[in-house]
Amino acid sequence: MADEVLVHIDGAVGVLELNRPEKFNCISKALVAGLNEGLDQLEGNADIRAVVLKGAGKVFCTGADLEEILETRQSAAGLHALLRDLLHVLRRLETSPLPIIGAVHGLVLAGGLEITMVCDVVFAARSAKLGDQHAQYGLVPGGGNSQRLTRVLGRRRALDLMFSARWLEAQEAHAWGLVNYVVDDDQLINAAMAYARKLAAHSAPGLAMMKRMSDAGSDLTLEQGLELEIKMAVEGLRGSDADEGLKAFQERRVPQFGQRQVG
Repeated sequence: MADEVLVHIDGAVGVLELNRPEKFNCISKALVAGLNEGLDQLEGNADIRAVVLKGAGKVFCTGADLEEILETRQSAAGLHALLRDLLHVLRRLETSPLPIIGAVHGLVLAGGLEITMVCDVVFAARSAKLGDQHAQYGLVPGGGNSQRLTRVLGRRRALDLMFSARWLEAQEAHAWGLVNYVVDDDQLINAAMAYARKLAAHSAPGLAMMKRMSDAGSDLTLEQGLELEIKMAVEGLRGSDADEGLKAFQERRVPQFGQRQVG
C-alpha cells in the first residue's frame, strides 16, 4: 500500500485516509495509486460494508500536486495519462458497490473538491472551506468538476464557483447541495463513522443497487429511468436480503443480512 493513502478497518467500516499532510494531501501519482490499492483491499473484503474517506492533518485536500503537473505539462500524452488515471480512480469511487462517505475538513479545493464530488454522502466540518481554484492560476478542471458541479449545482452556480475561484463556507456549501451534513469540527469523524456503521447494518446488495440505479438513471429520460427502476426493483425483491427483510418485518425484529458478496 502506498504511504500516501492509509487503510484502516473498524468492524464493518473501512477508512481511506489521504496521507500527505505535509503537502496538504495534494493529489499525486502515488496518491492515486494508493486510492486504487485501498479500494481493491476494501472491496475485496466481504466484511466491509461502507467506507469513510478522510484526510490527514489540517486540510482534506488542496488539489493536484503542481510539482508533478509542471514536470508533465510539456507532454500532451503525459498529461492525458495523468488525468486519465485520476478520472479512473474517481469513477471507481463513484461507482463502487460500497457506500463512500466523505468526511472533509479544512481546505477542500480544486482536486479536493473533485474527490468530494464522487462521494455518495459528505460530512463537512463547520470550519471547512470548499471551492474550485483552477481559474486563479490559469488552469481548468481535469478531474470532473466542470461536469459534476454542473450536474449538482446547475450551470450558473457551477460557473460562478469555477469562474470566481471563491471558497464556500461549509454552511453555504450545504445550502448549495455540495455537502449533506455540517458538524462541529471535533465531531466530524465520529459523525461520519456513525453514519457508515448505520449503512453497514443495511443490505449491501440493496445499497449497491441503489447506487447503480441512480448512476445509470442520470443519463436517461424519466420514462427510461422508471423502467430501469422497475427492472432492478424486481431483481432486488427476489433476492435473499429481501427475504430476510420481509421476514424480519413480519416477526418485528431487526433484519440480519448476509455477508457481502465479493468477486
